[in-house]
Amino acid sequence: MSSTAHADLHYCPDYFAYSHRKSREIMVGNVGIGGDNPIRVQSMITSDTRDTEACVKQILDLAAVGCEIVRITAQTKKYAANLEHIRNGVRAAGCDVPLVADIHFKPDAAFEAAKWVEKIRVNPGNYSDKKKFEIREYTDDQYSAELERIREDFAPLVELCKDLGRAMRIGTNHGSLSDRIMNRYGDTPLGMVESALEFARIARELDYHNFCFSMKASNPKVMIEAYRLLVARLDQEGDDWNYPIHLGVTEAGDGEDGRIKSAIGIGSLLADGIGDTIRVSLTEDAIHEIPVAKAIIANIEKSQFPEDPTGSQRAPLSYNPFSYERRRAHKLEINGHQLGGDNTIRVFTSREKWAALAHKIDKLGDFTPEIVAEDAPIQEILPWDSAAIQRLNAVQEPQLVTVADGCHGAAVIHAFRLLAAKLAAHHPILLKDTLTPSTDTGADFTDTLTTAARNIGSLLCDGIGDAILIQGEQAPGQSLRLAYNVLQAAGSRIFKTDYVACPSCGRTLFNLQETTQKIRAATGHLKGVRIAIMGCIVNGPGEMADADFGYVGGAPNKINLYVGKQAVKFNIPEDEAVERLIELITEHGKWIDAPGA
Repeated sequence: MSSTAHADLHYCPDYFAYSHRKSREIMVGNVGIGGDNPIRVQSMITSDTRDTEACVKQILDLAAVGCEIVRITAQTKKYAANLEHIRNGVRAAGCDVPLVADIHFKPDAAFEAAKWVEKIRVNPGNYSDKKKFEIREYTDDQYSAELERIREDFAPLVELCKDLGRAMRIGTNHGSLSDRIMNRYGDTPLGMVESALEFARIARELDYHNFCFSMKASNPKVMIEAYRLLVARLDQEGDDWNYPIHLGVTEAGDGEDGRIKSAIGIGSLLADGIGDTIRVSLTEDAIHEIPVAKAIIANIEKSQFPEDPTGSQRAPLSYNPFSYERRRAHKLEINGHQLGGDNTIRVFTSREKWAALAHKIDKLGDFTPEIVAEDAPIQEILPWDSAAIQRLNAVQEPQLVTVADGCHGAAVIHAFRLLAAKLAAHHPILLKDTLTPSTDTGADFTDTLTTAARNIGSLLCDGIGDAILIQGEQAPGQSLRLAYNVLQAAGSRIFKTDYVACPSCGRTLFNLQETTQKIRAATGHLKGVRIAIMGCIVNGPGEMADADFGYVGGAPNKINLYVGKQAVKFNIPEDEAVERLIELITEHGKWIDAPGA
């Protein structure tokens, strides 16, 4: 999509002040999504769907910590049939949490599952298609014939869901677009959206409307652009296309990295009023996803102005919200570090934090601060002070500019958006996570992490920012680690190994948590290498589009290794697979020995 193609597309009514997208309500069992309902929290169990007792226990555990909707994989009709026993066990325990069947590849599994659960999730990329990675041109007639074939497969499920009162999620994954979509639209947000709309049109033709959409990807930039484009396209289609939106960053990973990546993708969209239900996908026990999701939702109140400070501050966006391109500021040198232009995004800290770390600066490694804010020539400005910005714009030499502290401190995204929109492009911008520096030594780190990831990460994904400063976390070392990890998760500064790890489910063919930790331990010292760790092939090859190497469950206790999207080694015994992965990285010239090894 060209830089001018977004002019007639809008994903929210006001880019500089918060308003929640109003969607229609759909019902998933007794839980309403959209409309006037609160944002709902979902998760997915990891137990084998044939193990009734384990599934029931995990569902009850999730419900006990506040999960409002629980998803279960149903990879075949036989697995789907056991949903009857799982549902009965959950209901017998007095729990009425709605259940969702996750369907890939097998329409007959969907038909069976619809008898027993309140919602069916279908993936348009593989519900009716067997992915062969074929490259071919489709004529319009051939494309129409493909759509008719899909209609024949999908319409009966729609009719069944309509008759039984079931809900549906039309959930596109970046990693599993069909060959038809890939050949016509490419591996793009546009392809993701069109894939979902094909299925939605069939549902609407049959007067079925109890469905929502999702556009999940492991790359927050792709995920954000896809959801924005979806909402803009729904708006173009008409007022009655106001279906609820389910948000998620798929394969986010674990630990701080997984939480930061989720907060960037989900949090930035919630800050623009998009999203009616969310799932945080962590490679950890599912119950750990719920407090993270709740924290992201609660934190969103801090992402918006309580009111527009002037009532009339508007400007053309400085970026295309549907296609990433970095804002092209002129180069500037501060404290021996180049920033602006194509230079690395720099990490600032306060003089107080620098002083606290001075005795071990040379031991901080990847988390070393680069510039002391108080010692840098920074122009602090109110973004709605147009006269001050005009004076600054008249200065030809590039100046590092930021939003002044204390100015409606909650609405960081909107404030920096407005600054970028009004500031001359040659001036670099210093981003802040909060405009109210913290003095609270006991602040909850989950909250400061979520705030920093959402605010700075969202702006970086829109190409805004040449340097960053964490002010919401008072601990010096922790604030620097947070700064670098946000840059890494946003794809803005890759300084360590990047992992794409799925959250596990009943399809997983090995212990994802143990394996992820084992691979981290062996490869965590590699800089700029991206490794995908996938439990099965449902999303594996596609979600590894940006990865250098992939470790994918191919069969029970057997691993396939990938270079990019291409499988190169097959059916490796699991106990040999990490060592063989290291050999593969070495063969491609990307292995270095760990320091001190």
